[in-house]
Amino acid sequence: MEQVLTKSVTDAKSQTTPRYARKQSFYDTIAGYLFISPMLITTTVLTIIPILLSALISFTDWNFITGIGHIKFIGVTNYQGLLHDESFLRAIKNNIYLMGVVPVAMFLSLVLAVLINSATYFKTFFKVIYFMPFISSFVAVAVLWRILFHPNSGPINGFLKSIGIAHPPMWLADPSYALLSVMIIMVWASLGFNMIIFLAGLQNIPKDLYEAAGIDGASPIKQFFSVTLPMLSPTTFFLLITGIVSSFKAFDLIMILTNGGPAGSTSVIVFYLYETAFINLKSGYASAIGMILLFFILLITLIQWIGQKKWVNY
Repeated sequence: MEQVLTKSVTDAKSQTTPRYARKQSFYDTIAGYLFISPMLITTTVLTIIPILLSALISFTDWNFITGIGHIKFIGVTNYQGLLHDESFLRAIKNNIYLMGVVPVAMFLSLVLAVLINSATYFKTFFKVIYFMPFISSFVAVAVLWRILFHPNSGPINGFLKSIGIAHPPMWLADPSYALLSVMIIMVWASLGFNMIIFLAGLQNIPKDLYEAAGIDGASPIKQFFSVTLPMLSPTTFFLLITGIVSSFKAFDLIMILTNGGPAGSTSVIVFYLYETAFINLKSGYASAIGMILLFFILLITLIQWIGQKKWVNY
């Protein structure tokens, strides 16, 4: 009798346990979706839907001021026009040049991070000093550098004249030097952020690796290339992707400093998109530019993501 009763209780538990587990799993799933719903809804409404609508508008000849009723589908005409648009092609070329800011800024930031990490005193002071340009207003930064780069009364040209250079560059006023000037400012502004990220990566490297390398007779330079750089590869990969994406989204600094000039020498894709959409009022054409920009960013990110498998050590 006791065995029969025990068996009945066991059978009852075996029948209720899976049912309870399924119910609990359902509630956990609902709770998970509720937790991610604010970000999911925000991303869908503010990012995914606008991208889809922009892709649709890129096949139209539309001015957003005229309203939705005046949308006229023209197929791939906008994309064909971009292939022969000299201003757009020049903006792409300028963006490619701006990508050169990323490795230069990363190299200088890594050097600063290693020096500050190995320093004994004033670590916090130097971190704050180098990070301040990143958190400063871009308007204030642009105004400051416009004064520094002033061709006649700027301190930079004043210094160059004092050391014997009779005809220093015109910087922001010269089409040959305007983009270089912007790139110098972008390197200066991004040093602090990159340095802080590299410092975080350096502090996560186990000290045992350096001790083992030292026992094996590795010099500090050998330790840097054999231990520090490989261990920092995930950090480098992160900064590389974010830096290149940021270079393609450069707008505010160029808008304030040069307004795309002189002679379009500093116009980039985002700035040209802004001009097309809100000054020339060509919403369809601007949407096509946006789709090309999205394609470039996705392509470069994909290439980096595939390539990182050969040099990033996790």
